[in-house]
Amino acid sequence: MRPMKECFRWYGPDDPVPIEHIAQAGATGIVTALHGIYDGSAWPDDEIARRKAVIEAAGLEWTVVESIPVHNSIKTGTPERGRYIGWYKDTLRALGRAGISTICYNFMPVCDWTRTELRHPMPTGALALRFDAVDFAAYDLFVLKRRGAEADYTPAQIEAAEARLAERGEAGMATIEKVLIAGLPATERSYDRESFRRALADYDGLTAEDVHGHLAHFLREITPVAEEAGLRLCIHPDDPAFPLFGLPRIVSTAADARRLLAAAESPANGLTFCTGSYGTRAENDLPAMVREFGPRIHFAHLRNVTREPDGSFHEADHLGGSTDMPAVVLALLEEQARRLAEGREDWQIPLRPDHGHLLADDIAKARINPGYSLIGRLRGLAELRGVMHGIAAVRTPA
Repeated sequence: MRPMKECFRWYGPDDPVPIEHIAQAGATGIVTALHGIYDGSAWPDDEIARRKAVIEAAGLEWTVVESIPVHNSIKTGTPERGRYIGWYKDTLRALGRAGISTICYNFMPVCDWTRTELRHPMPTGALALRFDAVDFAAYDLFVLKRRGAEADYTPAQIEAAEARLAERGEAGMATIEKVLIAGLPATERSYDRESFRRALADYDGLTAEDVHGHLAHFLREITPVAEEAGLRLCIHPDDPAFPLFGLPRIVSTAADARRLLAAAESPANGLTFCTGSYGTRAENDLPAMVREFGPRIHFAHLRNVTREPDGSFHEADHLGGSTDMPAVVLALLEEQARRLAEGREDWQIPLRPDHGHLLADDIAKARINPGYSLIGRLRGLAELRGVMHGIAAVRTPA
């Protein structure tokens, strides 16, 4: 069995992790975007070419674009969405001209990936990302004071949240608020409390059915362009894969994946298989999902989370946590082997290790992108590489 293509996310020249260090980690592909363009406008050919040249000068390849932002008007279905979809198509065509064919994007309303803590101490002294469901409820109910929030929680959850509010105090809740809404790397917008409330209000009255309809419209518009340009679109699931702030979440389950793939029946309309996102829901059988959706999985984020009984979770070691990572990797390698036998040119699935722990010297660094330190992801890539080589050793005929 042949290994997947090993990639690393890089936030461009301003990333605290130099691209030369990524090459030292053994990755051959870069996952990046033009992170300075977040207003929904088209990416210029010359800017794409400049970024690609920097990557290639380091001996690497721009393998995956993550992400071209999807403007809020597209998600809410407002009349101005046509202009932004047009610019999105222009960007897709430009990437096709540049020879970059795998395009990861997401359709999460308002919030991108969401955590309440960025430096949660692990028993080893490493620091992890964590989502604390009680902290989140305390913020939503008693600090943000979102209208109608009480309906989303049980009496026991509200009681626990009220106790947590008293425990955390004003300073503790201010820290949680900063993590939740002030903006994480490569997110489209950052908020203060009032602007966040206004952003949530854009979705007042919109159901999950409505937002799925807007996604289906978007896919029907852009998939033909992707086909013409030789691109593979791959949507990232919700992170976490359950509702937050009363917002519709429509890419969280196997049923969601079936529905969005059916919205545009084309090999160009595919999935980013993020084990951490899908893994936040116990009912998601990840190896089974790979076997079902394998032909349309165009990219993989491999990370692990440990689910907790109250709905909380933290980022675990890549081979630890609640997901059987070797079983997922095996299913992905089997899909690659099937593609090879079928004669598909795009047989190799790019992967990147995601959301590594803060380890060793990285802990003391003054500047770090949460979840995207070097050493934690290097460890994750090494572990995943070991799993792939181990599987190949026992499954490949002598």
